[in-house]
Amino acid sequence: MPVANVDGLSINYDVQGEGDPLLLIPYLSADHACYAFQLPAYTEHFSCIAIDLPGTGESDKPLGPYSTATYADQVDGFHVAGVSLGAGVAMHLAARHPERVRSLSLHSAWDRSDAYLRTCVETWRTLARSAPTVADMVIQGIFPFCFTPEMYAERPEYVDALVDFVRSRPAQPLDAFLAQSEAALAHDVSAVLGEIEAPALITFGGRDLVCSTRFAEPLTSGIARSELVVFDHLLHAGLHEDPETFNRTTLDFLRRQPALN
Repeated sequence: MPVANVDGLSINYDVQGEGDPLLLIPYLSADHACYAFQLPAYTEHFSCIAIDLPGTGESDKPLGPYSTATYADQVDGFHVAGVSLGAGVAMHLAARHPERVRSLSLHSAWDRSDAYLRTCVETWRTLARSAPTVADMVIQGIFPFCFTPEMYAERPEYVDALVDFVRSRPAQPLDAFLAQSEAALAHDVSAVLGEIEAPALITFGGRDLVCSTRFAEPLTSGIARSELVVFDHLLHAGLHEDPETFNRTTLDFLRRQPALN
């Protein structure tokens, strides 16, 4: 897989498809493969560049601290999509480097960490220190915030497949997870939302607790050219639980954006 050198760091990425470039930024602890359920649909229209943020996958894992703002200076793109932590990076990228961003797709995003979100992340950090691996922490601690009880009850084989998928990816060291989760705890883009010029799609799972629709108003009022979609039946990781609905909605937004010259 190709590797880019940015600020002395090797950043791993994958490129698939043809068309305008679409940068895909992963969520906390995930590598580029977290978009596996989107690529078959997205690559029919876009050249998808999915990256491993520093601290994950095959990218370098420098000592912390990490921040969503620093991550933003390490990536580039035109159409930009991010989920959760990746959405935080995407917002900083659009605010700090507006010339690089043609559109934004922000999923399960938040403007700044509040007490509830910080409590969730601190719980994961505590669990990560005692779990055998970071993957075990993700499966035991983060999955229940991402997927509905109905999916666990009605599609146990799919849950098992997602568990196997997480375990199959390059292991994230504990210190890299702790440094990356500090970026989530410290995330605050509220002061620069008004500097985002690109049109933005903002989506939430209607049943999400960590990044609930409590964050919808500050994001939609802060980003001038934004539109909101709520997936009433989903939690934090709609891109995995219902990729068909997620892909249809997000592609509708992306395909309405002007093509690059």
